[in-house]
Amino acid sequence: MRIRAIVAAVSGALALSAFAVPAAQAEDGRSWNLDHRFTGTQPSSGEDSQRAFAAAAATDAKITSAVVNGGKPIVVGTKSKQTVPYTVTATDDSGIAGAAAFIWIGQSIDDEESFGFGPNEKSVSCKAVNATTTTCKGTITLNPAEMLNSDATWWRVGVFAGANDGEELERESVSKVRVQRFSKLTVNASPEPVKKGKTITVTGKLTRANLDTATYKGYSKQSVKLQFKKKGAKSYSTVKTVKTSSTGTLKTTVKASSDGTWRYSFVGTPSTSAVSATGDYLDVK
Repeated sequence: MRIRAIVAAVSGALALSAFAVPAAQAEDGRSWNLDHRFTGTQPSSGEDSQRAFAAAAATDAKITSAVVNGGKPIVVGTKSKQTVPYTVTATDDSGIAGAAAFIWIGQSIDDEESFGFGPNEKSVSCKAVNATTTTCKGTITLNPAEMLNSDATWWRVGVFAGANDGEELERESVSKVRVQRFSKLTVNASPEPVKKGKTITVTGKLTRANLDTATYKGYSKQSVKLQFKKKGAKSYSTVKTVKTSSTGTLKTTVKASSDGTWRYSFVGTPSTSAVSATGDYLDVK
């Protein structure tokens, strides 16, 4: 059974020595780092957590934006880890020492069933926009081995930030990013070559990552476009729409009119990425 704890996912992700505030600048005489919340100082209860976030809200520091993967969905397959960029902009009267983002899903950040991924330790870099505002960039790596099919949904983007005057700011939900399961699509047009006007059969299969089993399974009852690009043309045109079977297979027939390339194209769903098959060229005699 998977342990889904946001603390375990993010703990140890950041050393952030590059962002340490000089002791002379910190109100409490210590250096600041974004690992602070996950080094024994996290609230012991949901009520304490709310108080902590309320206290953070009272500071002068503010998060003005947090964007993960450029606002595009993060597509995850069954094996390869996916590393995506993030950008965080924060402001404070004293200036911002550093900031970093993490992503998570769950009812509450303190719920033991919540789950997330934190920033990669060596990826974080910051650049001052002006005396009060700083933009920080970094990366987050998602590991499909730790994920389930139910994780293909909206994730919250949280942010840690620290000001030059020693103030620390935490926001558990600044924005959102969608996570999708990776999909694959094949096509085969036959027979080939074929005489003009004769019927051809176009087959294929739509599969998607099953994160529960780390395999690819057929995606059933999905509408997929059959498209054709005539020889010499620059783009595909949709010929008809075909639905996948219970195992994700596709099969339909059309008349062969000219040389060209056939493919299937899937627009995707909220949980699954869009995909187009590599075209199959058909020679018409």
